[in-house]
Amino acid sequence: MTGSTPVRPRVVLGVGAGIAAYKVCDLLRRLTESGHDVRVVPTRASLGFVGTATWEALSGQRVDTSVFDNVSEVPHVRLGQQADLVVVAPATADLLAKATSGLADDLLTNTLLTARCPVVFVPAMHTEMWEHPATAANVALLRERGVVVVEPAIGRLTGADSGKGRLPEPDELFRVCNAVLARGAAPADLTGRRVVVSAGGTREHLDPIRYLGNRSSGRQGHALARTAVVRGAEVVLVTASSLPDVAGAKVLRIASAAQLSDCVLAEAATADAVVMAAAVADYRPVERSATKRKKTDTLTVELVQNPDVLAELGRRRAPGQVLVGFAAETGDAVGTVLDHGRAKLARKGCDLLVVNEVGEPGHPTGFEVDQNAAVLLGADGSAHEVPLGSKDALADAVWDRVAALLLSR
Repeated sequence: MTGSTPVRPRVVLGVGAGIAAYKVCDLLRRLTESGHDVRVVPTRASLGFVGTATWEALSGQRVDTSVFDNVSEVPHVRLGQQADLVVVAPATADLLAKATSGLADDLLTNTLLTARCPVVFVPAMHTEMWEHPATAANVALLRERGVVVVEPAIGRLTGADSGKGRLPEPDELFRVCNAVLARGAAPADLTGRRVVVSAGGTREHLDPIRYLGNRSSGRQGHALARTAVVRGAEVVLVTASSLPDVAGAKVLRIASAAQLSDCVLAEAATADAVVMAAAVADYRPVERSATKRKKTDTLTVELVQNPDVLAELGRRRAPGQVLVGFAAETGDAVGTVLDHGRAKLARKGCDLLVVNEVGEPGHPTGFEVDQNAAVLLGADGSAHEVPLGSKDALADAVWDRVAALLLSR
C-alpha cells in the first residue's frame, strides 16, 4: 500500500536590500532541509548583497524580481495566493513603508498584496532608521492589520555601529516561521498586549565556581516567549537559561533568584500578563565565599529562603493583569501531582497554574526535554489537560487561556 506524499508547506521568502541578507541564506537552508517548499523573491537592489545564483542554488527554484519575469505563470498573483507563509527578511525601512501604503512596484510587493496567508516581517536596519517616527508608525499599522513584525535584536550593525536593528539569528527565525505555520490563520490575539515571561533555573552561588541549582533548561519559558511574539505581543523574557535569545523579545539575562525577582517585579508593573515559568531556587546560601571553597571531608552550608516571586506578583498585580504560575511536581505520600498543584494555586493567588509532572533524567516531560504535558488549573475551578506534545504546543494552550482571560476583563 502506497502512502500519500506529505504536503510541503509553501513559503515565500522575500529578501530586502540590507547587509543582513547574507544571514537569510542560513534561514533558507533550514527551511528547505526541513521539508518546506521555498520560493525566494528578492528585491532587485538586494541582489547587490546576495545574488540570484545563490538563492536558486539554495532553494532549487527559479528566482525572479520583476512582474515581467516569467509572465505566463502570473507570479505576481500566484505566489501570494498559493503561499502558506510569506516571510520578509531583512525587511528594510523602505519595504515596511511600501507594504503599509500598498505600493506594488516589483514582484515582492505585488506578492504581499495578494497574500492571504500569515505574513512575517523581520526588520533589520540602523537604530536611527528603526526609531524614526515614520518607521514606528508603519510597524504599528502593520501589526494592527494582523501582520507579525519581529522586533530587531540589539548588537553589532554595519561598520562600527551597534544598537537595536540587528537581524535575529536564523535558528530563532526558523522557529518563529514554524510557530506561525502551526497557528495558520489564527489571529494575532495578543497584539497590543505587553507580557512578561520568566524562564530557566536560577543559580545560587556558593563560591565563584559552585552553585545550587536545578535541571530546568528554560525551553518551556523560551517557547512561551516565542509563541507570544508570534501572537503579536510585546514580550519581555527574563531568563536564567543559556539558550539563544528569542527573536522579537526583549531579553534580560539573570542568574540568581534575587536578580530574577528584581527584574520580573519591575517589568510586571506595566504588563498585561505575567507567566512565571522559571524554576526559581527555594533557598540560597547565607554567605557566598569570595574564593573557591577547598575540598574537605564534610561541608556544611547554611541556607536561607529566597523571595517567593509568584506570591509577591499576586500581592502587587494591577487590576486586570493575568498571572500564570508553573508547578513542577512529583506525587508523594501526602498527595498526587494535582493535589499539590491545587494547593499551590490556592496559596499563590494566580489566575492559572500550569502543573506538570517531573521525574528523574529520562522522564518524558518537564526538564531537559523538548516535549511536555500539563494540566492547566484555573482559579475558577477549571482543569484543562494538555496532552504530550511540543513545548510550543503547550505554550499556545497557555496563551489561549490568557487571551481569553484578558478579553473578559
